[in-house]
Amino acid sequence: MRASVAAEMSGVGSVTVVGDGFAGYARSLADRLGVPELPLAVLASVIMTEQDEELRRQVREELTRQVVAGLLAVPAPPGRAAADADPARIVYEGDLDEVHDEFERRLWTDGLPIVPPTVERVEAFLSETPRSPGEVLGILQPDNREATIWNVAVNGVMAGCRPRYMPVLVAAVEAMCDPEFHLEYAGGTPGWEPLVIVGGPAADRLGFNHGAGLMRVGRRANSSVGRFMRLYLRNVAGLRIPPGETDKATIGTGLNVAIAEDEEAAHALGWPTYAEERGARPGEEVVTVISVQGASSAVYSGGTAALDHARTLAEAIGQGVWAHKAWTGLWFGQYHPLLVISPSVAAVLARDGWRKDDLRRHFADNVLVTAESLERYAWQTGTTEFKLEQLVEEGRIDSRYALSNDPERLVPAFSHPERIGIVVAGDPSVNQARGYVQNHRQGPPVTKPISSR
Repeated sequence: MRASVAAEMSGVGSVTVVGDGFAGYARSLADRLGVPELPLAVLASVIMTEQDEELRRQVREELTRQVVAGLLAVPAPPGRAAADADPARIVYEGDLDEVHDEFERRLWTDGLPIVPPTVERVEAFLSETPRSPGEVLGILQPDNREATIWNVAVNGVMAGCRPRYMPVLVAAVEAMCDPEFHLEYAGGTPGWEPLVIVGGPAADRLGFNHGAGLMRVGRRANSSVGRFMRLYLRNVAGLRIPPGETDKATIGTGLNVAIAEDEEAAHALGWPTYAEERGARPGEEVVTVISVQGASSAVYSGGTAALDHARTLAEAIGQGVWAHKAWTGLWFGQYHPLLVISPSVAAVLARDGWRKDDLRRHFADNVLVTAESLERYAWQTGTTEFKLEQLVEEGRIDSRYALSNDPERLVPAFSHPERIGIVVAGDPSVNQARGYVQNHRQGPPVTKPISSR
């Protein structure tokens, strides 16, 4: 669809073919991208489950007519990004219940009560950064709206953040505005959520939990910053589930609380922190934002040898969870699974001389899938042209993936194991880990510094 928008804005006629479940989303997105009359051809089927003959009939009798009509339509004039309203303008006055009802009516909340963003509260947040309230951090899709220091503060207030979290919020939004993050795809069917990982002394200074229950709500810093991310995606980027039409998560996942690494534990083991592996200097305060579309169950590993734990992690998380999405790394060139491992498990690995890279290498060597499985998983997602032999011929993946044409041949799940992120965190008295599934080029990890005052 974005290709059609680009064509129309250049004066070239185009038609976007969508399933009927996505027609409202397409019209809403086209309007926000500045092409409100973008021609659509709507197919009344779930393509990957429709019978072949019925699909051919619909294309022949219904879709072709719509495509021809769309190509004869006159291209619409381009639009522009939406700016914030006057920050000093009062948008509503009323008691607390009335404010909640009004914000819910306007789809400005996540369904929960918010802290009303009064001018005084917003100014308290703005006082925590030297940057101008009107500074534009980027343009966010699908609403084609400016991300500004001002609307970061507004949504921080609404989420229940403390004013002193403001530099973390700004860094997180800067990460989402980075073109590498590809936030424009955040409304897709996987329904991924951004996960914030705070690195450096800021985590302890601001009270972020990195111990027991770090992924649970309950600690204000973790919970409110995580909630801020979802509110910001709704209110500024414009991603809303029904009655909105711009978030097409089929099932979706709940919001993530922000997390931090137990950096003291990692350093005690002689391991680099997650932030340091992302390029941060020791002691530098940074925020990393990464997409997460799902998680494994809690995986318990035991034993006194590193291999005891590595085998279980590779089987239960690598094979059991990450391998299903491994084809995305081959097709899109990016896949960044995330492993959160408790300090007690990390200590066994380190005691045997293992570093984070040794664990990654174990995943690479031992998590294998059949060629048929990779191609089937890709096909079922709609990537019908995914063929390993063709990708090798095109030079997009290495020759290990086409050593024969046997569909049952085993191939590595991870073409780039160095992209597996490892965070040491959680209750140090429990031998547990959990794996998180990242959504390929949509929301790869992006790290930004937390600007000091």
